[in-house]
Amino acid sequence: MKKTVWITGASSGIGKELALQYAAMGFNIVISARRKDELEKVAKLCNDMNAECMVLPFDLENLENISEIVSKAISFKNGVDILINNGGISQRGYAIETPITIVRKIMEVNFFAQVALTNAVVPYMINRGGGQIAVISSLAGKFGFALRSTYSASKHALLGYFESLGLENRKHNVFVSLICPGRVFTNISYNAIESSGNPHNKLDEGQKNGLPVNICAQKIIKAISQRKREAYIGKMDVLMVYFKRYLPFLFYRIALKLNPEKE
Repeated sequence: MKKTVWITGASSGIGKELALQYAAMGFNIVISARRKDELEKVAKLCNDMNAECMVLPFDLENLENISEIVSKAISFKNGVDILINNGGISQRGYAIETPITIVRKIMEVNFFAQVALTNAVVPYMINRGGGQIAVISSLAGKFGFALRSTYSASKHALLGYFESLGLENRKHNVFVSLICPGRVFTNISYNAIESSGNPHNKLDEGQKNGLPVNICAQKIIKAISQRKREAYIGKMDVLMVYFKRYLPFLFYRIALKLNPEKE
């Protein structure tokens, strides 16, 4: 029986690539994001690979109809086996220049929406005997970085919350995988929100030199299939996690030398 994977933030970047690779593997796909037109383009690509694909658009900043959204997803084919919380927004702005409205917006999209969606899906997974939740956090969820204060905070919060959720629900055969990508070559920096509330609208150098998105998606799928509790995915930037843990003086020396406006 074919499994079904539900991917948020699937209109572009990592989410889109995950949808295409799961489609090629023969999964049923549910794809979500704000932009229905872009989702339909992704769905067509999935359909061309003979994958069954459902377009389920919604805005992570507005989940008042979350019960209806989840009901639609779990009614597709054989129900949701894997939920990948990939949707989110990045940031480019100094902490002291970022108004609390922007802080709340980022936290709403990157943290509260992921929690609300997952908590609506987990009871269904428990009732059907199990399932898997994958959360796309970030290497910035393991350490702070300039111009990313709230983004980093939201990704830290995801790790703490979902690690706890995983421990609570392992007895129900619900597995949680925490995925922490570093710099990946996508358009995430274009859509990053600045202190003014406007999009960043440019490709950062670090993003341009990041891990190719197809390789990132391959590694994410492998980590999920192996039910890894936590996975770090990137190039040399992954080393920063270990520097912070074991050689903090070296981590801070490197972090202070990096130009955050180019990374």
